[in-house]
Amino acid sequence: MGKAVCNVSAAPLRLEPTHRSEMVSQMLYGETADVLETAGHFQKVRMDYDGYEGFVHHTQLTAISDEEFSTRPVHIFTELFGFAGSDSVMISMGSEVISRDKTEQFPATHESIAKTAMLFLNTPYLWSGRSFFGVDCSGFMQIVFKVHGLLLPRDAYRQAEEGTVLDFIEESLPGDLAFFEDEEGRIVHVGMMLEDQRIIHAYGKVRIDLMDSSGIFNTDLNRHTHRLRFVRRLL
Repeated sequence: MGKAVCNVSAAPLRLEPTHRSEMVSQMLYGETADVLETAGHFQKVRMDYDGYEGFVHHTQLTAISDEEFSTRPVHIFTELFGFAGSDSVMISMGSEVISRDKTEQFPATHESIAKTAMLFLNTPYLWSGRSFFGVDCSGFMQIVFKVHGLLLPRDAYRQAEEGTVLDFIEESLPGDLAFFEDEEGRIVHVGMMLEDQRIIHAYGKVRIDLMDSSGIFNTDLNRHTHRLRFVRRLL
């Protein structure tokens, strides 16, 4: 049915075509998608960035032609937040903006990726969020890597298939990803390693906790909150 571009800060990508339906992810300003079908006031889309599918309200999308899609000079927004478009829409890091001026790509190093993650400190947790306005654990990781030109899948269990597993947590470097499992062994959480065996992750808010071979130790609760499965290096 053609292409569409997100025209708001962060559009909910929903499981079903209703505002009451669960949000499964978000489209950020400027991100594009294939329109698969129309269902009432919603359109089902498949995002170009990560292939995620869901329903978006039609008012939060603008149709674009195939020619516009193929020729639009898009750059990933690398500031934490700012404004874009003629209507001065507030946008979040990871949004896609039209600009004919070349923008410098953030280098993808262990230190630079960890530094970007730190910018999100205290951002509120939001199930299926992937913006400065609210993130979940895997959305947080995806956006941080996106601004460094690296594509991560949307879900933690799929991110856990990327890179190589480290033998020991003591080998971890800033920017490595740590994955955590539930009692059934399913990957249910992800965070990013920092120096001195600390981790930054989205749990209530984006926060920094301690890490050991068992998992995340939350000093506020004085207990472990997540059980470690493994640490993976993507760079």
